[in-house]
Amino acid sequence: MTAVPTAQSPAAAALTMPPDLDAIKARQRATWGAGDYAVIGTRLQIVGETLCEAADVRGGERVLDVAAGNGNAALAAARRWADVVASDYVPELLAKARTRAAADGLALRTEEADAERLPFADASFDAVLSVFGVMFVPRQEQAAAELMRVCRPGGRIALANWTPDGFIGRLFKVIGAHVPPPAGVRPPALWGTAEHIRELFGDGAREITTARREYAFRYRSPAHFLEVFRTYYGPVHKAFAALDAAGQQALERDLLALLDDCNRSGDATLVAPGTYLESVITRR
Repeated sequence: MTAVPTAQSPAAAALTMPPDLDAIKARQRATWGAGDYAVIGTRLQIVGETLCEAADVRGGERVLDVAAGNGNAALAAARRWADVVASDYVPELLAKARTRAAADGLALRTEEADAERLPFADASFDAVLSVFGVMFVPRQEQAAAELMRVCRPGGRIALANWTPDGFIGRLFKVIGAHVPPPAGVRPPALWGTAEHIRELFGDGAREITTARREYAFRYRSPAHFLEVFRTYYGPVHKAFAALDAAGQQALERDLLALLDDCNRSGDATLVAPGTYLESVITRR
């Protein structure tokens, strides 16, 4: 007896279809273009400086900052007299990087570019950097391969990525409980684990070193942090916009509970240590 195939419901069919990664990327671009990430990003500058030290960036080297945002790693490399290109797929953020470079009297070139399809020749750079940027791409292996491709043999790829168990990793889990992330896309915070870095880069690496570091988020109060992130940080801004009034109240309550749990200030201000993984990959 021949089995007769049964028709799938639209919901069941959607579950079996591969994710539309281009559509996901378009939504991500809109998310990072929402608010004003530079308000957040300028306060992370110390991470770019620390990463350039870990990567041993030197004067005259060719350096690429991938998913540069408002240019923290690029500006740090330019301060070390490197020849720097800052790339990102959000042109508004690159404009902020150019403004910051001009204010500091630093030479910096910007290029609108997708981290999964970098418009640079093979082995173009001595060092390739990313601070809390490339970790958000939907195609993780493709982005890692692009970082390796544009880095010369013997060059360094240096990354700062939030860890899954740290403050920002937990913040994204809270958001995801209220506004589920796209199906079929692996969590960005995987880049904050040494195991995943080895999985992404190990085959082409001569050496990989990793270290857990902390960046302390310092705000006037937990409520001030929430106000700033809700207004200016794309993922939080968009999450609130996707919810009705009751959903917004529930998300606000859970975020304030997280802030209370992570706050180490001992007073009315906020000092929330955010753990990130610093990785330096030396290319074969």
